[in-house]
Amino acid sequence: MAMANIVLETPVSPSDAGAEPTPSASVESAQAGECLSPRAAIMSIVGFWAFYFVMNTIRMAAVEAPGQLGMLPRRLAVSLIGMLLTGLLCLLLRRLDGKPMRNLVSIAFLASLPVSFAYAAVNFWAFYVVHPTDYELQELRKDMDQSKFAPWHVIADSALNWYFFIVAWAVLYIAMSYAGKVRFAERNAAMYRAEAQSAQLRALRYQVNPHFLFNTLNSLSTLVMRKQGDEAEQMILNLSNFFRTSLTVDPTEDVALIDEIRMQRLYLDIEQIRFPERLKVVLDVPSELENAAVPGMILQPIVENAIKYGVARSMRPVTVTIRARSEDGRLNLIVEDDGRIEVGGPPPPEKLPGSGVGLRNVCDRLLARFGADAGCHYGPRSDGGYRVLLSMPLKICIVRAA
Repeated sequence: MAMANIVLETPVSPSDAGAEPTPSASVESAQAGECLSPRAAIMSIVGFWAFYFVMNTIRMAAVEAPGQLGMLPRRLAVSLIGMLLTGLLCLLLRRLDGKPMRNLVSIAFLASLPVSFAYAAVNFWAFYVVHPTDYELQELRKDMDQSKFAPWHVIADSALNWYFFIVAWAVLYIAMSYAGKVRFAERNAAMYRAEAQSAQLRALRYQVNPHFLFNTLNSLSTLVMRKQGDEAEQMILNLSNFFRTSLTVDPTEDVALIDEIRMQRLYLDIEQIRFPERLKVVLDVPSELENAAVPGMILQPIVENAIKYGVARSMRPVTVTIRARSEDGRLNLIVEDDGRIEVGGPPPPEKLPGSGVGLRNVCDRLLARFGADAGCHYGPRSDGGYRVLLSMPLKICIVRAA
């Protein structure tokens, strides 16, 4: 008979789920996502004006303009004033950060006008009014004679040139701020995906224990009614060991395959008290796969189904086999039983009400953990019994669970 397949088509990108953010950290992250950080904004302003200072100094030295040493302090002073004026523009853009991009760009173009005029006036005053050199006065007179312009016309002409320089910084600031928002949104999305995946894995894991506990208590009740006190006491001890071990495992973390097998061995020890003559167990795990990483307790619902529908409903001995194999960088885990449905007995597992809960849980956990890299296939065997195949990427668990 063909095996049923669950195709895991929706990829879930695995993310490292860290500690949950504290309220203060969340507030700081939200504020960081509103606009560019103050440090980055200041560095962009300093970088722009440092570029002007260096390039203009090199240009004036290249044309061998006289009085260069005397001009350096004034050039440095006007550069610092330019940084201050650009800082005021930066404060305005930060206050309007929540505006749509189109409006913010328009505001940047408009606000750069007064900034460029203010800087041009400061530049004119510093170089042509306060102790100008003969070279500077000659240049100023030449410009005024050629254009018949008054000094304020020279300031306006200079402001036009500086306008494009300042607008270039404003556009750069807006672009950097937008890029910061995109990165912030991506980090938030990744964090929310990780938190959602963690919550989903925990919810699926917590479905396992109540389901298993219900079935085990039913078995314990049967032993008590049959006056099998020793077997009931041993089952209680095994149940205690099982839960003590399972509660130490984080449901969002992987465990070594050998530790997962030990967990299932504890569970099978419980069931062997109930079925001492009918349950036989075969564990086939190569030593090189003992440290393969698997989701914690991923096999438990499958083994439980093998007991419930293979062993409990058969009148003859049934072998439950847990096998691990590697193939092309993937880990394949197989759980199967050779139980046969007796004539006139109950229907096979896939036709029993509620029998799909455990398998559905396992497949959902694989989907949440590995996305499209996981496989979950199950169905009846041709010679009787049932077989479940889990497939996932083969990774080595560095630290094994205690």
